[in-house]
Amino acid sequence: MRKHEIAGADGVRLHVRDRGPEDAPALLLIHGWSQHHMSWSKQMGGDLADRFRLVAPDLRGHGASAKPDEAAAYDTSAPWAGDIAAIIAALGLDRPLLVGWSMGGWVACDYLRVHGDAGIAGLVLVGSTIRMGQGAAAGVHEKRSPAVKATGMYSEDQEANLTATIGFLRACFAKTPSKQDLALMTGFNMLCPPHVRKAARLRSEDYRPELEALTKPALAIFGEGEKVCLPAMADEVRAALPGGRSLSYPGCGHVPFWENPDRFNADLAQFATEVMS
Repeated sequence: MRKHEIAGADGVRLHVRDRGPEDAPALLLIHGWSQHHMSWSKQMGGDLADRFRLVAPDLRGHGASAKPDEAAAYDTSAPWAGDIAAIIAALGLDRPLLVGWSMGGWVACDYLRVHGDAGIAGLVLVGSTIRMGQGAAAGVHEKRSPAVKATGMYSEDQEANLTATIGFLRACFAKTPSKQDLALMTGFNMLCPPHVRKAARLRSEDYRPELEALTKPALAIFGEGEKVCLPAMADEVRAALPGGRSLSYPGCGHVPFWENPDRFNADLAQFATEVMS
């Protein structure tokens, strides 16, 4: 495992890990809201790294990356797009495959909005929505449970914050995660401060134009037991993707790459091989 410190948009320091041959096709794994590069542990630690260069950053405000105080560092496309572009340039990635989980899908779409798709091989969206805030369809987000809305994760009260974080993580799984997994995820989620969580999540965006303009291959992956990205949201993603190509994972929730890593890794390898050969 290699470690990098990269200057992102506006000079924000980004902590990035990568594993696998440096000259292999690159998969840029973009984690979700309040998460961490360790979200991809079952990919980084598996045999995907024998065939591909796996690159997993801590997004700005998360993990070991810098955490600017101002909301403007998180609530528009420009900083996120600039960070992804900086990682691609600093590591010399040649047309990487962008793999965005949940909010990481928004970040991938931010990159497309600002830079287009000429510099990438394709796009994979995992449990991701494409409209939020004022850009979302009326009433869709209100149907999610209080655990998924997780407004306590914006709180400066640590007890309220921690309780909400644990509830949100449980809601991400179709089945209750192991105590060890839940403890690990709770720990790295708490590295993301409340102000970052709020500014990054409470955006108003509609990425349908970016997806409809996409000229590169794309794939959407959803767990059939999703509680975060509800079926109507998933259907909207499928409708916006060129070709509408998607995979559904029985017995999985919002984290199919953790709940069924063998299938996920095989599916990702197959798609990457198709689009990067």
